[in-house]
Amino acid sequence: MLAYTAGMDDKRRLLQHFLAALAYRTQKALRGAPPEFASFRAASQVRTPHELIRHMDSVLGYARTFFIGGSYRPPELPDFGAEVAHFHETLAGVARHLEAGTEYRGITAETLLQGPFADAMTHAGQLAMLRRLAGSPVPPENFIYAEVDRANLGPEQPLPARPDEEWPERG
Repeated sequence: MLAYTAGMDDKRRLLQHFLAALAYRTQKALRGAPPEFASFRAASQVRTPHELIRHMDSVLGYARTFFIGGSYRPPELPDFGAEVAHFHETLAGVARHLEAGTEYRGITAETLLQGPFADAMTHAGQLAMLRRLAGSPVPPENFIYAEVDRANLGPEQPLPARPDEEWPERG
């Protein structure tokens, strides 16, 4: 769990919150998905949800290299649940470097946000879109009230605090 660190700057706290929002939105897109969703392919050359989660893990692993150096290649896990768990572990690992004040290597907080972090959030949106295309749309909510907590980066995310009562997209 992440705790408030007096020496941590506001940019790092904001990046941690962004990662928590990423965890929340990813799990919102996956919550209640039918088992076959992991292998749903909307069209040729379009990643499946399983492939998207692996790619999101890769993007965050790449972000981590800007703290520790080296390179990152995510493992190819055959089980979707294991892939999702590994994604959350990688996400939490990046957040720990932010918390610890690990020095940025060749990047700034802003470019970390505009690059790999924003890229991963885009893919969380793609997961939600794929749910709709797969015939199992994600219920909308007012994200202003979402219980996003930078200490919670795992797959166990809270239910929507203010789900939309009406949504015409409902099957």
